[in-house]
Amino acid sequence: MNRPDRHSRTLLMVAATATIITLSGGCADDSTPTPVTSSRQAEVAERGASVMPFDLESTTHQFTKSGSGGVQTVTADDPQDANQVALIQQHLHEETSRFRRGDFTDPAAIHGNQMPGLQALRAHGGRITIDYETIPGGGRVTYTTSDSELRNALHHWFDAQVSDHGEHATR
Repeated sequence: MNRPDRHSRTLLMVAATATIITLSGGCADDSTPTPVTSSRQAEVAERGASVMPFDLESTTHQFTKSGSGGVQTVTADDPQDANQVALIQQHLHEETSRFRRGDFTDPAAIHGNQMPGLQALRAHGGRITIDYETIPGGGRVTYTTSDSELRNALHHWFDAQVSDHGEHATR
């Protein structure tokens, strides 16, 4: 009779420990990071409004990593909003020209000079091919490189943008 009691107590202890760990982990995840992230995202949105001519609230940014770099797509949430679509297309076309020259002034103004990947991208020296494409509802910028360090820098840069833009960005 001792054996089943020990087994039952052991199972009860395991279940109680798992419950405590789950609950405390859930509490920790819900408390501290949210205000910091929300504050950061609000700051980025405010700075972005002075750099990006389109309305962040009316657009979605998508950052898709690839083995050779990645693709940045910006679309109007309403593809029939001709004004937002035109502003997206004009902005991405102009940014592509700047990025080709290593001029990442606009992302630095929005996200800060310490943005992950930014320094390497500024020094790419033509080792990244950057192409713009007009798409329905917005525009797309494709970044291609055979340099693994630059590819990693692009991936870090993409991750930072997704984090900073919050609900306005996806992977």
